[in-house]
Amino acid sequence: MPRLEVQGDECFLEVGDNNDIREHTSIHRSSKSSDTTVIGNNNLIMGSCHIAHDCKIGNSIIFANNTLLAGHVVVEDYAHTAGAVVVHQFCHVGSFSFIGGGSVIAQDVPKYMMVAGERAELRGLNLEGLRRHGFTAQEIRSLRTAYQKIFMPAEISKGFDERLADMEMRDELAHVSVVCSMVQSIRDSFEGKRRGICKFRHWNGS
Repeated sequence: MPRLEVQGDECFLEVGDNNDIREHTSIHRSSKSSDTTVIGNNNLIMGSCHIAHDCKIGNSIIFANNTLLAGHVVVEDYAHTAGAVVVHQFCHVGSFSFIGGGSVIAQDVPKYMMVAGERAELRGLNLEGLRRHGFTAQEIRSLRTAYQKIFMPAEISKGFDERLADMEMRDELAHVSVVCSMVQSIRDSFEGKRRGICKFRHWNGS
């Protein structure tokens, strides 16, 4: 019978403070003694959610009912899922992002973005979430400009990496911390064994 192989004598789960974990939720310990499943602070985890082995859950996150995370998923602070969301193993969900109900996440969700779909696609910035969390009007305008330049370019001849590099060179955006953070979040998703990012619905780039 197939089973998860556990390495070592002890496996660990660390749960922080002020978490509201509702009925029928399951949270697994790590799969090896050298790792830990981590739940941060001030999270709302609604009914029938599942957090698998070796996940890293940040702070002030909302998981709506039936959010299911496979092993080794990382969810950063202030992320929010609607109901019946499934996240593939080793995916990263960026801070202040939003995942629409019924979505299947097979690649990373960058910071500040909204995704949805059976194979989730980028649907824009999580504008309402950014406003609720106190992002300034100027920060949101800068993020919108950067998002449009990266994912909705006027010059389709430029490749994806080139568009990211343009963001880092633009005087009006290069020194805006939230834009730098978003660009770095995207870049990180293509490093090492990471899975890349969810595709933009009209984007056919590499």
